[in-house]
Amino acid sequence: MLSPQMIDKLNAQINLEIASSHLYLQMSSWCAHQALEGCATFLEQHADEELMHMRRLLSYLHETGALAVLGAVEAPPTSFPSLTAMFEQVYAHEKLITAKINDLVHLANTEPDYATLQFLQWYVAEQHQEEFLFKSILDKINLIGVTGQGLFFIDRELAALATSKQPANLPQG
Repeated sequence: MLSPQMIDKLNAQINLEIASSHLYLQMSSWCAHQALEGCATFLEQHADEELMHMRRLLSYLHETGALAVLGAVEAPPTSFPSLTAMFEQVYAHEKLITAKINDLVHLANTEPDYATLQFLQWYVAEQHQEEFLFKSILDKINLIGVTGQGLFFIDRELAALATSKQPANLPQG
């Protein structure tokens, strides 16, 4: 049985995952509007992954007999100053998600709630991969640049990542 505090924190994480999906879907739309179809497809897939993360949490709450509570989701920004700024925002957001997962792990460890601690290990590993992925994308952007052909190459690289999930030079996310 989960503690009331753990239920509240898991519900907060569910809602954060939903908000992440909305953010990435809006970023995908912005990219499509900018004719960056590779980036748009990549971010759309990432939005779907965030919903999968939410569903795992939702199922866990159901398995433990707890009530999942879905809250309102604030509308994400609709425009971004540049592709670089957008991916910097994604990277910062993923670091926030990591911090929230770490808070959940800390709570599970201190209660102690070993079942939840075990459940959260998947999220710990996933967040490590997410941060690495977006740091790698930012490194590529900084290396290649986003002016002229650089923007084309970044968009093509992210299209390859979205299509194959294993392109050269970028980690799987």
